[in-house]
Amino acid sequence: MGTSTVNISANQVKELREKTGAPMMDCKQALTEAKGDLEQAVILLRKRGVSVAAKKATRVTSEGSVASYIHAGGKIGVLLEVNCESDFVARTDDFKEMVHDIAMHIAASDPKFIRKEDVTPEAYEREKDIYRAQAAATGKPPQVVEKIVEGKMSKFYEEVCLYDQPFIKDQTISIGQLIATKIGKLGENIAVRRFARFKVGDAGATVAFSSNKGDEPGESAPVGK
Repeated sequence: MGTSTVNISANQVKELREKTGAPMMDCKQALTEAKGDLEQAVILLRKRGVSVAAKKATRVTSEGSVASYIHAGGKIGVLLEVNCESDFVARTDDFKEMVHDIAMHIAASDPKFIRKEDVTPEAYEREKDIYRAQAAATGKPPQVVEKIVEGKMSKFYEEVCLYDQPFIKDQTISIGQLIATKIGKLGENIAVRRFARFKVGDAGATVAFSSNKGDEPGESAPVGK
């Protein structure tokens, strides 16, 4: 059966919009292509969001907002800056909600860097040496050891890089995919610029800066433990 013969109801479109935040016409088109399969339509919209995000990634983000999040009980606090291209988008409810969600995620997940590119050479080599030593201790051949190290480094990025971490409110997507979805919906480049996370009793704070070329010039900062 061709996609042109699929009947998509208004309720289906509404449900997909509520789930993804995508425009109504995009939701209807995705549902039509997915032949009414909601989950497949979600996947299609996410792929398009990533595609749009890639095209806009080099555009400078000089507007945005700074938000704070204090975890229940006042034991953990986060200060976060997220940038976009215009003050108009920065004032939308969609953008504000995303910034709040990311700040809350940082409080819960404690990332050490924003992107893979922000991981310092020292941190990268330290982790790689540890994984290589662990793998070598199993007695496996060198080529197998390197594959094991490669797999562990991918997991390392997922654990310490904000963009690679599974979003705490929806474990099926990463923070990077969440941002890509908002870029697709709002039509502007969006990027996390920097954040600081404080926890009562810790000697140092986690402070991270983005070195992304779409942002204003910046550099990675040392990370506290």
